[in-house]
Amino acid sequence: MKTSVMVFHPNIARSRINAALMERAQNEPELDLVVRDMYALYPDFHINVEEEQRVADGADRLVFQFPFYWYSAPALMKQWEDEVLSSGWAYGPDARIAGKRMMLAVSTGGLKDTYSVEGKHHAAMSELLLPYRIMTQYLGLEFEEPFIVHGAYAPDLDDGALAAVAQEYVARLH
Repeated sequence: MKTSVMVFHPNIARSRINAALMERAQNEPELDLVVRDMYALYPDFHINVEEEQRVADGADRLVFQFPFYWYSAPALMKQWEDEVLSSGWAYGPDARIAGKRMMLAVSTGGLKDTYSVEGKHHAAMSELLLPYRIMTQYLGLEFEEPFIVHGAYAPDLDDGALAAVAQEYVARLH
């Protein structure tokens, strides 16, 4: 399965989790995937829509990897959705994206138990990511269970634990 991993992190050099996931995926020769640092590609936010649609056309699965900021994705990812997922290409009678798979790879600053009805955020991640599930239904995509890494700032997420998480990520990409 050909997979396009789009990493939407506005400062990947300062990221521990997203940088580790991206690097591990890039160094997985057994997978048929392309890993793309979207902020490096579009630092000026001028998205090449035709190129993005070409890349997506060639993929069987689209993976959106991003840090969860203020209950949403970074700005470039939202702009990518607005511009690339256009009528006639992503939806409508002649849509070409239907039938592909979509997976989210999300990192959070908070610990897992803070993302529950009883927790600090008063909602589970499944609720907070619902717009993406609805988007996949609208576009005719198959929504894969998200890969979520909680606790970006947790003291127990040392280098060994992060390497294990990155290995889990690659296993999910298989």
